[in-house]
Amino acid sequence: MVKLDIGVMVGLHEQPEVGIRKVTDLGLRSCQVSCWDPPAWTERRFGLLAKAAADLGVEITTFWAGYSGPRVWDFIDGPRTIGLVPPQYRAGRTEDLKKAAALAAKFGLPSITTHVGFLPEDPNDPEFPGTVEALKQVAGRCAELGIEFWFETGQETPVTLLRTIQRVGTGNLGVNFDTGNLILYGKANPVDALDVIGRHVRGVHAKDGTYPTDGDHLGKETPLGEGKVNFPVFVPKLKSLGYTGSLTIEREISGPQQIEDIRKAIDLLTPLC
Repeated sequence: MVKLDIGVMVGLHEQPEVGIRKVTDLGLRSCQVSCWDPPAWTERRFGLLAKAAADLGVEITTFWAGYSGPRVWDFIDGPRTIGLVPPQYRAGRTEDLKKAAALAAKFGLPSITTHVGFLPEDPNDPEFPGTVEALKQVAGRCAELGIEFWFETGQETPVTLLRTIQRVGTGNLGVNFDTGNLILYGKANPVDALDVIGRHVRGVHAKDGTYPTDGDHLGKETPLGEGKVNFPVFVPKLKSLGYTGSLTIEREISGPQQIEDIRKAIDLLTPLC
């Protein structure tokens, strides 16, 4: 029987060992590392991160790379500020992600992940070809470096994401399947979405939430087990598709409550894994 690891999100701090220590303090052995500030992506910091992970026996499954420029997490300004879809930010962010790929590869990380934006559902949308071309550049650079590029789910329907993967077609693409995001953006039920993109899943954000209740703002993130994600159905279905990676817990708050919610999530996921 397949046994999945449980991981947690950590930030790329000035002292990366602090983030890695969070993993072991929770009794876990895997994580995804994230950072939205490209100037902070230095060789020194990545070197300290890799050393801390090796010393403490923690596997880093992906570098979750942000990018420069504004980002608004709603339905109104989100489409024109997030990812590689807005043409005014596309070139700069393409270079940001290439830099992330080079550092990830140099220090032994297997992939980079990011939100690519509100991918157009209409394949005839004039912004779709330029977005695909930018993704080909980023994913192609990842392929040259021997790593993968993962799409974070959320801002697009599963069919739109599948179409984009097919159009980019670099052979090193995967999906970082955020169970909560699909609900927060009102794009899909996570269990059903596996029918469409499940074979492409390489990573998972174990996150929960509720659907949007107005047309301007996302749904509400919740602790695991208090939202609409049916984890007792989702995890076995994911296993049945051959997934062997980690379930990386993401709780987008800070402070003691975050740690308490993560511990409860571990308790919920452990028997399912």
